[in-house]
Amino acid sequence: MAEIWISNASPLIVLARIGREDLLLALPDQIAIPRAVASEIQAGSKEDRARQLVDMDKVSIVDTPDPPADVLAWGLGAGETAVLSFALAMYGWTAILDDATARKCARSLNISVKGTVAVIIMAKQKGLISSAAEIIQMLRTTGFYIDSRTIREALARTVGEEWPL
Repeated sequence: MAEIWISNASPLIVLARIGREDLLLALPDQIAIPRAVASEIQAGSKEDRARQLVDMDKVSIVDTPDPPADVLAWGLGAGETAVLSFALAMYGWTAILDDATARKCARSLNISVKGTVAVIIMAKQKGLISSAAEIIQMLRTTGFYIDSRTIREALARTVGEEWPL
């Protein structure tokens, strides 16, 4: 089955901060962002790598349907709401989200969801990076937060790496 992703801003932004936005482009067969997410990213500095990715049309920008009540009820931000509304309306798309509440919403609506850590683990499994733990550590130095226990369990379960390095 094809990997088709609709991404929120945070995975693009945090991976761009460490110069690894390429992982979001290399892993799926197709990646898109909602117009609301593009606007959020384009509000950043022209030197921002995530903005450059959007400005250079490296990701498709899509219009999203009006959010259904079961998405609106969660009170999420505009980007998360747009990602989930699109994924709910378009069969087979995976939502790429880091926000815990947005991920809970996705699961409650049976929307396939992955976060930045899952993207990194996939990259390791496909041989695009030599160490998932090193990439996650780089993310943490930029302010990306995920607790150590979650990282340790994910790495051990999926790629056999240990945490901390």
